Amino acid sequence: MNLPVRIGVPVALVSLLALTALPAAGASPARAALGSINHIVVIYQENHSFDNLYGTWESVNGLSRADGTHTVQIGQAGAAYTCLKQNDVNLVAPPPPRPPTCNDVTTSTPFSSYFTNQPFNIDDYIKSTDTTCPKPGVFAANGVPRGSGQPGGCTEDLVHRYYQEQYQLNGGQQNRYVTGSDAIGLTMGVYKTADLPIYQYLHQAGHPQYAIADKFFQGAFGGSFLNHQWLIAAAAPIFDGAANDGSAIAPTNPHPDMHSVVDTNGMPNNYPLYASPLGPNGGAANPTGPRDNQLTASCSPPAGRPATPAGLVCGDFAVNTTQPRYQPYAPGTADGRRLPPLVANNLTKVNVTIGDELSGNSVDWAWYAGGWSNAAGNVGAPGWTNGTGPAAPPAQSCPDSHAFATAVWPNCPDKLFQFHHQPFNYFANYAPGTAARAAHLRDETEFLQVANSSTATQCNLKPVSFVKPIGADNEHPGYTGESAGSKHLVDLIKAIEGSACKNDTLVVSTYDEFGGQWDHVTPPGQGGSGGAADQWGPGTRIPALVISPNLNGDFVVDHVPHDTTSILTTIEHRFGLAPLGTRDAAVRDLSSVYNAR
Repeated sequence: MNLPVRIGVPVALVSLLALTALPAAGASPARAALGSINHIVVIYQENHSFDNLYGTWESVNGLSRADGTHTVQIGQAGAAYTCLKQNDVNLVAPPPPRPPTCNDVTTSTPFSSYFTNQPFNIDDYIKSTDTTCPKPGVFAANGVPRGSGQPGGCTEDLVHRYYQEQYQLNGGQQNRYVTGSDAIGLTMGVYKTADLPIYQYLHQAGHPQYAIADKFFQGAFGGSFLNHQWLIAAAAPIFDGAANDGSAIAPTNPHPDMHSVVDTNGMPNNYPLYASPLGPNGGAANPTGPRDNQLTASCSPPAGRPATPAGLVCGDFAVNTTQPRYQPYAPGTADGRRLPPLVANNLTKVNVTIGDELSGNSVDWAWYAGGWSNAAGNVGAPGWTNGTGPAAPPAQSCPDSHAFATAVWPNCPDKLFQFHHQPFNYFANYAPGTAARAAHLRDETEFLQVANSSTATQCNLKPVSFVKPIGADNEHPGYTGESAGSKHLVDLIKAIEGSACKNDTLVVSTYDEFGGQWDHVTPPGQGGSGGAADQWGPGTRIPALVISPNLNGDFVVDHVPHDTTSILTTIEHRFGLAPLGTRDAAVRDLSSVYNAR
């Protein structure tokens, strides 16, 4: 096995932070303001960079401040493209029919395009009402042609994986997003901020006080699975007992080698504008080629595989989408490819979550996920829609037509339920049948019920709530549209703000990661100034919105460096908890919004 070293927080630092966590007499105004907060709600959306969504929000470090150094995209050989090559079916030949306006000869295969090498507005070509969304559960690699899909204005999905993002960042130059992506030119697309439902809501008369944090980065490189783990545990999980024998991933192999294989550029794949020095991506059929898989590259690859380049994280870390051992998991996933349960060790601080620490300090909390009751088989619980027994025929099928066709009752996940978006389900402390699971892993329907039951004098929210919308409402490119998710975000905020909760609740709305989309601001650790960094990240800048009373105005912009683990730090400081790891011990908490103007 490739067992890496997990670095813990020094005991002295843990003790110091625990003792100084709560606001004390003479505390700073920002810390005192955080101390007046009794409820923290984290709304965790999906897959957008800051420039992609908030790039033209007034007063922020947005598109108007993006210079050519961090904007113009370069090819694999280092030359700047003339045009942006596209493969989304609705961008290859956007209406109305006309000849392409740009010709590019910088690659070995010249191409024509309607897009020059600069950011462009997606909404000019794919509107929020366009019928470009696939049916739930259907994957459309290059998008759905306008007129043949469902309404919502969907684009194709974009690659957003661990090693690829590091290549795309290019040491903080932010100029290889196009080359390192399967969606190529779409990476430079942005939305018109003023058209977003959340923007329009926050510009209405009587809107709540809010802050935009314009230096907020995703906690770890890569995609949703890893960043959900960093949201609750500030660490990358280890796949215990991972094979390192070069064996193939095949139905006949119960325990395959799932390590990635990367080339000298740190890339595990080939793309339309990237050709690996290792040749075609042959996977098991070509073990000497690149291999884009669940785990980090091996520290000591078996015979037949190239050496992992120095300086890259290696070992048995699960960094790309990996299914949990427990239900709910994607139907049909082989046992050997599901992550063994993560067992907490309170002494070494390994596999300890923010939920564990909150519970250990008698602070109530919940993770509210859209579609959870159906997926987890919580018959009759809030959000359950699958009756009192399986339908027939076929035997054991789920009555709700929105469920996976292969699901077996009572585990009836919606076709857009994302299993790897449920981070607590990977931990033994929240295994099926445990009291902690029943108490803390709940359905988003219940959150809305609790929020809406609050009155002008009573807020019924738990001290800490995490809200994870289902796929249809989470803004993820590829299977849902941006506008629908933004509207759902507004609905969640309105439920909180429509009662006494508005007086002592801090709402953090952010995104798990960049979704493969460009941003011009260099992250800490990539040459960016300020902010904590380590071998795991942070990665690309993402949107972060904070709604809270006691700000210095109706709208402020916070320029303090933050990342996903700043959410943990905020919870830890407010409720007197020790940090989970070195990153959340080092980052600034979000009380900085109370100093912003």
